[in-house]
Amino acid sequence: MKTHNFYPVLISASLLTSFSTGMLLSCGHTGAKGHVYLVSGNQMPSPSPDQAPPKPKGIKTTLYIYNLTNINDVSRQGNSAFYSDISTQQLQVVETDENGFFKVELKPGWYSLFVKKGVLFYSSQFDEKNNIHPIEVKRGKTTEVVFKANYDAVY
Repeated sequence: MKTHNFYPVLISASLLTSFSTGMLLSCGHTGAKGHVYLVSGNQMPSPSPDQAPPKPKGIKTTLYIYNLTNINDVSRQGNSAFYSDISTQQLQVVETDENGFFKVELKPGWYSLFVKKGVLFYSSQFDEKNNIHPIEVKRGKTTEVVFKANYDAVY
């Protein structure tokens, strides 16, 4: 009669079920990662269809992460995408590398992203509710982000 050794299976199952949810989540990455790109110059379509616009360049900069921020939560400079003050809570400040890459751990929730040009905050992306550059972070997931600092671009 052939016997099976189930001890390795039982020990593995016991170890897996003994971890708390928090411990299992810490093995993954809950947060955001992506790139900040500088877009500048003429971005108008070329008269020649085979001439593509220049690719954006990743930049070394500081990314500011706030609780979800609406246009009503900032002191806006005219009708621009520049802001002198943000009334929601700043949660993280992240430095990008020389290619504009960043990775940050964040709790699940909604956030707004900004960079600075001089002393002013900048962010030009909005959703239908006028939330500024909103991103959603889900538990155990990494949200992919592209932030375009296009303050020197012409469209």
